[in-house]
Amino acid sequence: MLPMLHQISITCFTTSYAIVLLIELLRLVGRRLPGRGLAGLVMMAIGIVTHIIYLTLRATADLPGGSGSAEGSPAVDAGRLATWTDFSLMVALGLAICYFVLYLRRPDTVIGFFFLPAILAMIALAISVRHLPAFDRGEATAFWRNVHALSMMLGSAAVLFGFLAGAMYLVQSWRLKHKRAGSALRLPTLETLQNLNRRCLVISTAAVGVGLVSGVVMNLNRWGEIPWTNRGIMLSGVLFAWLASATMVEFLYAPASRGRKVAYLTLASFGFLVLAMSGVLTTSHGGSAVNAHDVRADTDAGPADTTTSRRGDS
Repeated sequence: MLPMLHQISITCFTTSYAIVLLIELLRLVGRRLPGRGLAGLVMMAIGIVTHIIYLTLRATADLPGGSGSAEGSPAVDAGRLATWTDFSLMVALGLAICYFVLYLRRPDTVIGFFFLPAILAMIALAISVRHLPAFDRGEATAFWRNVHALSMMLGSAAVLFGFLAGAMYLVQSWRLKHKRAGSALRLPTLETLQNLNRRCLVISTAAVGVGLVSGVVMNLNRWGEIPWTNRGIMLSGVLFAWLASATMVEFLYAPASRGRKVAYLTLASFGFLVLAMSGVLTTSHGGSAVNAHDVRADTDAGPADTTTSRRGDS
């Protein structure tokens, strides 16, 4: 199975996206074609899956020491997912996922006319900059560390904001039920708080997801492996799994029963956030100093390599 996956190329998902664009253009014909919507969803799903597999294989491939260096220049210890091609393909993947989610919610819209050309343009850009050299591992580690930190910070802030909005929703709902909403202590309307809850769920899920992926790439660049057994990483994964599940549940609820249940979901999300943060802060995962894994790697590398490693991580 794995050798077959290695046959996946940019052409595979580019062709899928191009077919989806062609299917969308059939709307201009003015006739209802049976199965058009389903065919578009299937091809889009195939494109996204092959796109993810392609980037995953690029991230985990064994890179020779001189890969990514310009011809005639000294060999560079190239980083993983650290080329302009990789960055362009990741932007294209993000746009494809956004389009897929939006289309699932509103299949009657024509957003494909805007999203799909942009996706194909980013892929074309990725192909056109293939000749540019990759960043070295130190630069790649620093870049993905910043992305990881910013994403997790945004996700945590969104969870906390959703927790406050959920608490206010439940308080306002109780006050309305007991006819006490007209007092001097006014709160936003239930509709406003419900919308805040929904947005916080979506933003926190997306941000924590980006944080997890960037953390994986950071570890691959820094250590060449991913310490899945680290408690901070495991609890962060649990937080993302909960947020993703809560977001899906929120979209499946009927509008009449959505508000209070979404408020409870955001309150529970705060509990998972506290659990994840406790795991991060009580392990080496959240430390600013060189952790035990780095010390072991530096010891094996020797004095000269240790200096290089620490300079790249500073």
